[in-house]
Amino acid sequence: MVYGTGIDLVDIDRLEKILEKWDMRFLNKVYSPEEIGYCMKRAVPAIHFAARFAAKESFLKSLGMGLGMGIKLKEIEVRNDSQGQPSLNLYGKAETILRERGITTVHVSLSHSRSQAGAIVILEGSDEQVDKRRS
Repeated sequence: MVYGTGIDLVDIDRLEKILEKWDMRFLNKVYSPEEIGYCMKRAVPAIHFAARFAAKESFLKSLGMGLGMGIKLKEIEVRNDSQGQPSLNLYGKAETILRERGITTVHVSLSHSRSQAGAIVILEGSDEQVDKRRS
């Protein structure tokens, strides 16, 4: 059963301005080394950083949380398989919360245009856990 959903859009120009101002300080705070490496290899890195930021925000929203509520953005990592399909790797408190809430499956989809990047996250869990959440 669906436990939660989250969706987010990020303006790519806004993220480019943040990257220009804060550069690696921002990147190292928000993204894993693997995410940074992946994005930096792309023709327009900001598009891919923005999509990953949207996925991190979407994940928090799917849990009913927001920034500053205990999960660090770096604990939410977006990876792509050999076919290019994205998935989330979770660490620290993000991983602990999923386990405690009985969430067994995380779905993520990314999309972007020249001006915006977006992501949606859908969490699934056992019927009992979803029923507890609704109570």
